[in-house]
Amino acid sequence: MKKDIHPEYFKKAKAKCACGATFDVGSTKKELSVEICSKCHPFFTGREQLIDTAGRVEKFRARQTKAQPKKEKKVRTKSTTTKETK
Repeated sequence: MKKDIHPEYFKKAKAKCACGATFDVGSTKKELSVEICSKCHPFFTGREQLIDTAGRVEKFRARQTKAQPKKEKKVRTKSTTTKETK
């Protein structure tokens, strides 16, 4: 490997989860913050929790309806009939 081109590697970098858990990992950064870890992830815990997913389907449907092409408006043209005066 070439010298002086690789970032510094920390074998015991601190990772902090949003649930409050902290653990050591290997990383090129000294401190990391993660949203979900093995202590709070439903796959590992066996418990189902809502993880900031509310409203995603509704937002998607709203974008889809907004993106649909709109109906063309009829353009009014001047009438060719003339008024006769008496």
